[in-house]
Amino acid sequence: MVQYYWNPNMRPMPMQPMQQPQQQMVPPQVTLPTAPPRRNEESYIENILRLNRGQPGTFHFSFEHGERQTTTKTVRGVVEQAGRDHVILREARTDHRFLFPMIYFDYAEFDEEINYFDSAPR
Repeated sequence: MVQYYWNPNMRPMPMQPMQQPQQQMVPPQVTLPTAPPRRNEESYIENILRLNRGQPGTFHFSFEHGERQTTTKTVRGVVEQAGRDHVILREARTDHRFLFPMIYFDYAEFDEEINYFDSAPR
């Protein structure tokens, strides 16, 4: 007890000898739960486009300019790369490459079966 204020009725406490710790304290081992393994890919458009790289298809985009003007662009080609916010397409007949932001992507039509994720639960 630490005496902060002088009190005439309180007697001083006798000094106690310091005790040496007998044993070093070791914190207990804590095992954190591990999360279940995640799938490599999730069902987002950019991941589905990435799974179908090189497959021929038709890709549709819409752009709004001003109040009432809407422009569309259709590209016949293959997906070269797909990121979180963009897709790179190569037009098949001219070998011309396009970089489109995903916000303008409407939909895609593939000529062959679409590669998709394994639907079985893990």
